[in-house]
Amino acid sequence: MIGMLISCNSTDKTNQISQDSSKTKPEIAADSVAKIVAERLVPIASDEALIATALMAAPAESRADCTVIGYNMAGEFVTLKEGSNEYICLADNSTKDGFNAACYHEDLEPFMARGRALKEAGKNMQEIFDIREKEVKSGELSLKPGLTLHIYYGASTQYDPETSKVDGAQYRYVVYMPWATSASTGLPESPLAANHPWIMNPGTHRAHIMINPIKESEN
Repeated sequence: MIGMLISCNSTDKTNQISQDSSKTKPEIAADSVAKIVAERLVPIASDEALIATALMAAPAESRADCTVIGYNMAGEFVTLKEGSNEYICLADNSTKDGFNAACYHEDLEPFMARGRALKEAGKNMQEIFDIREKEVKSGELSLKPGLTLHIYYGASTQYDPETSKVDGAQYRYVVYMPWATSASTGLPESPLAANHPWIMNPGTHRAHIMINPIKESEN
């Protein structure tokens, strides 16, 4: 009887240890990977790094052939990389806090370029909005429905040179729908929950569908 009790108790402990081990192994593996990645992180401190991280905003299958524009490390707004497809990537501005890169269809460039020019001229956000509203309404400035802005952003300015991923960065998408409203699209004017689309600036030239995917770490 004593032998059976000892045997059962030993078996229970063995099973418990086995279960505990199976629970902790994935956690240990994840921690190890995170540590390795953290050790690879370096500052975005060269034009090459600006290009690599800007391309992360584009669809993966199109990155190799995208054009990349933006401020280089010398502070000049230039074409950092010539491309051959329909995508234009806007590199992070290293003089600003955090990281923010974007990618969009070439047909959206006149609208984006106009915004940059007005900002350079000293116009504030409301003035830029009002001027482009007038110009889109008159047809002077083109903004076709469905043009999409891919945004890759985060608080960190460090990245992994092996993958070009920026530490902690995530995605956001803007689908321009000039003059659209909640009534014309069926979309709410605020998200119903995380990861749900909604319409922003309804009824204006800058009406757009906002899509904020859940961060990978939250999935």
